[in-house]
Amino acid sequence: MSARSARLAGALAPLALGLLWGFNWPAVKFMLLELPPWTARATGLLLSGPLLFALALARGDSVAVRRDDYGPLVAGALFTVAAMNILVAFAQIGAPTTRATIVTFTMPLWATVLAALILGERIDARRALGVALGAAGLAALAAPLLAADAFPPALWFALASGFCWGLGTVIAKGWPVRAAPIAVAAWQLTLGGLVAAIGMLVFEGPPTRLPTRPETWAALAYHVVLAQALAYALWFGIIARSTASAAAIGALLVPAVGFSSSLALLGERPTAGDVAGLVLIIAAAASVNWPGRRKPAA
Repeated sequence: MSARSARLAGALAPLALGLLWGFNWPAVKFMLLELPPWTARATGLLLSGPLLFALALARGDSVAVRRDDYGPLVAGALFTVAAMNILVAFAQIGAPTTRATIVTFTMPLWATVLAALILGERIDARRALGVALGAAGLAALAAPLLAADAFPPALWFALASGFCWGLGTVIAKGWPVRAAPIAVAAWQLTLGGLVAAIGMLVFEGPPTRLPTRPETWAALAYHVVLAQALAYALWFGIIARSTASAAAIGALLVPAVGFSSSLALLGERPTAGDVAGLVLIIAAAASVNWPGRRKPAA
């Protein structure tokens, strides 16, 4: 690949990531029309994990993890993968996907607060502004629902999923696993899938029938191959080759794409509070995630 092609690929990767993860929201909603939540998550995670293992081995990356890194690896699988994905599935069952997307993407705000409490990171003015904007976004979305006594329990699942995602991010930052990043993701997806499979057996029992709708199969294929395996591979490529701001662009695109694709594909109709909440949450995530200007070295 020429230098020019490499630069072009690096510039397009964040856009591709935002699209892949954004369209995953309506895809999961289609899956949940025929698959129970535990079954849907167990299937998606247990299929995407081995795909990442195969990709890691094809790249020549080792998939070995040091014994003293088992704790952070399992913690990341529990919070970032298992809890986050399972809670989002229940959120999408009981609430519009547009609202579930907005509330789940409070993750950067939780990560900011938890990093200050657990890792001792300083909350500067920019991050404080992000937390304030995020709180305003939640208030704009929740206030009309609370006033009408129509705040569904599903949105609490979405809020909890954002919290678990943020906690997993802080654990990964404070106690990084010393292994190839794509191998870490493969292990976490697989371990998260095992947790979902246990929940499936306990609460739903073994699957008794296959999906019948073509849309379900298409959504499942998209979820496993593109939104999980390929998107994670893109994410780690962005982190390795691009700037932090490029990675932030990809992350910020996800709620916008998820919101708009849910309107187009699922026919959902947002309220003014939904739109205001979306704008404020994206602004909050931008304020928290976007890297500050570096001071010149002395």
